[in-house]
Amino acid sequence: MMPKIPPHVICLLLLIFTSFPASSSDAAGDVRKPNILLIMADDQGYGDCGFTGHPFLMTPNLDEMAKKGVVFKRFYAAAPVCSPTRASVMTGRHPFRSNVPDHGHYMRPDEKTIGEALKSAGYVTAHFGKWHIGSVQPETPTNPGGAGFDVWLSALNFYDNDPYLSRNGRYEQSTGSGSVVTMDEAIRFLDEHFDGDSPMFVVTWFPSPHDPHEELPSIADADDLYESDDPQNAGYFREITLLDQQVGRLRKRLRELRIADNTLLFYCSDNGGLVHSSSGGRAQKGSIYEGGLRVPAILEWPTKFNHQVIETPAFTSDLYPTLLAIAGANVNDQPPLDGIDLAPVIARTRTQRPPMGFWHGHTAGQSTHSDAIIRKLMEAQQAGKPTPFPGRLLKNVRNFPNFGADALRGHAAWNDWPWKLHRIQKADQQAVIELYNLADDPMESKDLSASLPDQASEMRTALEAWQRSVLDSWSGKDYKPQTVPSNR
Repeated sequence: MMPKIPPHVICLLLLIFTSFPASSSDAAGDVRKPNILLIMADDQGYGDCGFTGHPFLMTPNLDEMAKKGVVFKRFYAAAPVCSPTRASVMTGRHPFRSNVPDHGHYMRPDEKTIGEALKSAGYVTAHFGKWHIGSVQPETPTNPGGAGFDVWLSALNFYDNDPYLSRNGRYEQSTGSGSVVTMDEAIRFLDEHFDGDSPMFVVTWFPSPHDPHEELPSIADADDLYESDDPQNAGYFREITLLDQQVGRLRKRLRELRIADNTLLFYCSDNGGLVHSSSGGRAQKGSIYEGGLRVPAILEWPTKFNHQVIETPAFTSDLYPTLLAIAGANVNDQPPLDGIDLAPVIARTRTQRPPMGFWHGHTAGQSTHSDAIIRKLMEAQQAGKPTPFPGRLLKNVRNFPNFGADALRGHAAWNDWPWKLHRIQKADQQAVIELYNLADDPMESKDLSASLPDQASEMRTALEAWQRSVLDSWSGKDYKPQTVPSNR
């Protein structure tokens, strides 16, 4: 006769098993890890969806996904511009740590990436779309292949119609809308691998709705869409509707292939939007006030999660530890992470997360004209000539900087919900401190630093300690000694 299990033990066991996502079973009863698909928009603000309350923008597929999935109400990009946020997804770390302080900088090959981790856990991996954290030339470890992706069709930066892309290092020009081309490739990959022995990990980083907004959705009178609603930003909103259509194509194909139930699909944007009125907070892209960081985010995994809205703050650095836990991936010599595993947050066994640090304006960005560069690379490749851009293979990834007296320059923030402290330091000036209670003041309009000096002082100390940790990582202290030049 089996002993009777006390009720409190049963409750504890149920809590353990429901707090962490487990792999689903297929029809034959065999345990199989979930497919994992990450989709990222380029410059879509928090309020730029129907489900987040936009007054006229049509996003029926994202709205449907939000009705069925897990919606993160306070989800943040790790940075207010594109490249750094993408580095945070790849590494689970603040982007400065990996050498990506602003757009156009390259992530160091020394970093442990989500592509490498999931590949080691048995996944077949692919990247489609905007890369912007390294080269797309074949002879460099900074391309998507060097970050663990088996298959890739990638651009250096944003693109629109008829884009030039790199297919595992072979350059080509595609015909048609860049966002449609990107989803075509993602769906083709699914068609080729859905019934294979390995689960799939697919990263699809759209070029939309980044300017110049030349792409059009598949809809009657697309040229005139939104012109009567907001003629100044109509092109931006048209590209969001185009992007929404591509999400709809993907979700439809997952159902047709009968793999939707055991597929984790995550959608977000890389930074705040381009329209302040719908950015979801103060300011917009380029700022670490709320409007530059807060983005729409939805997780859909039908066999694991029902619809719910998560109030606990989260950000893009959380994706790495969360997905590694789901995939059962182990990483040796893991450097310090800024993200956390979101499984307990989704299970609502954790409602308070560690503070999130943000930092921008320390180092300037670098322009990257994707089509022009890849076109010249293609011409050289076809002619059998060496690369015309040898300096773009590695850039400064082998440089490990030291930092001087102005090391903490720029605009940094410490989000310890509901409190958010800003530290703003311009050259040769003392830092300016601002403190806001986001629960009471989501637009960050009432600075409380003078009326709550102890709170501000405590948070400033924590923020500056984190900033110095970030600089230590940037200088190479997280890597094995042999990877750091002795003459740095």
